[in-house]
This record gives sequence, structure tokens and C-alpha cells, in this order.
Amino acid sequence: MIKKKILLLGSFAVGKTSLVKRYVYSIFSEKYHTTIGVKIDQKDIKVDAANVRLIIWDIHGDDEFQKIHSSYLTGTSGFLLVIDCTRKETLAKAMELKAFIHKTVGEVPFVLVVNKIDLEEDYDIEEEDLKESVASGMKLTRTSAKTGEGVEEAFLALVKLLL
Repeated sequence: MIKKKILLLGSFAVGKTSLVKRYVYSIFSEKYHTTIGVKIDQKDIKVDAANVRLIIWDIHGDDEFQKIHSSYLTGTSGFLLVIDCTRKETLAKAMELKAFIHKTVGEVPFVLVVNKIDLEEDYDIEEEDLKESVASGMKLTRTSAKTGEGVEEAFLALVKLLL
């Protein structure tokens, strides 16, 4: 079995924990729970002929009150960089985090995840902003932890980059 440590990173309240719960346990809760430090889950999947164990690190949101510890990044294979499509500032914070990760552990694969797509009427990120990210070579997926749309595909996109 191939083991891969993956991180979920982004600002506070972008839906990192909800994405993990939807992916690993097929559940969603409307209640907001702040992650303190890191929560670790795992999921075994089969991709093509490979059996893969994902060790998923759900790391607290990065903001002015708490910064991500570089010790959490040790041994990472890749990461999902999660933004909230209803809060434009989460895209800028994601780009800062990407630069920090690549500076700290090197150019590991990642996928930019645009979460909360079920909240169409509240979109705050312009399509042009996302096109710039894609044009720069980033893999981008769109998800809703609430409905489950795109969640499996987001994790699978990262795993395929890792393999």
C-alpha cells in the first residue's frame, strides 16, 4: 500500500473540515467547528491499480491570530488549497499559503479547491480571478461539502498528481 500525507490548507471557515468529513465519512454538518491545531483522518482508496492510504491532515485556518507551524508540513506529499467562493480574500490568503508551503517543503503537488459552490447567489470571486490561477498552471476543482458535489473529484485529482 502506498501512503501519502496530504494537507488541507486555507483561511479559517473555508470548509476544510467539512470537506474531510464529507470525503471520509460521507457526512455534513451545518455547525461550524473551529479546528485547533490539526486533526488527522485517513482513507484507503484504489486508483487505477494502486492501493493508496491517504493520511489527511486538516490544519487550522491561517489568519492573523494563528499561523501554520512548519512542523505540520514535514513529510507532506501534496495539499488541497481550499478557498471560499463567497469570500474573495480567501483566494489571496491561499496564494500566500502556497508560497509558504513551496518555500518550506519544496514544489509538492496541490489542487486549488473552490468550495461552497452551492452558494451561487453569494459568489464574491470573479471568474477572471480564477482564470489567472488556471493560466499559471494550477489544477482547479469546484466543490460543495454541503451537497458533496466535486468532493471525491478534488481528492482524486490530487492523488493522481501524487502518483
